[in-house]
Amino acid sequence: MANSAGSRKRARQAVKRNAHNASLRSMVRTYMKKVVAAVETKDFEQAQAAYQTAVPYIDKMVNKGILHKNKAARHKSRLNARVVALKSA
Repeated sequence: MANSAGSRKRARQAVKRNAHNASLRSMVRTYMKKVVAAVETKDFEQAQAAYQTAVPYIDKMVNKGILHKNKAARHKSRLNARVVALKSA
């Protein structure tokens, strides 16, 4: 348990920050799921729109330090590959 006033404050801040970051992570996952759902309906226009909406949020999470840049790049690449595959199919 935190003993000094400063460490107690840090513990409070960590709890708040953890909850906020979890919310942001959840939001990004939701945007990614929307892309996957659009791909599964085989609607290229909708899938592309969902992808274009998701990418800025994924990038924001990298800038905030919530996602690692390589993980974000991997997700974007895989989502884009699925969207592009719809067009050629």
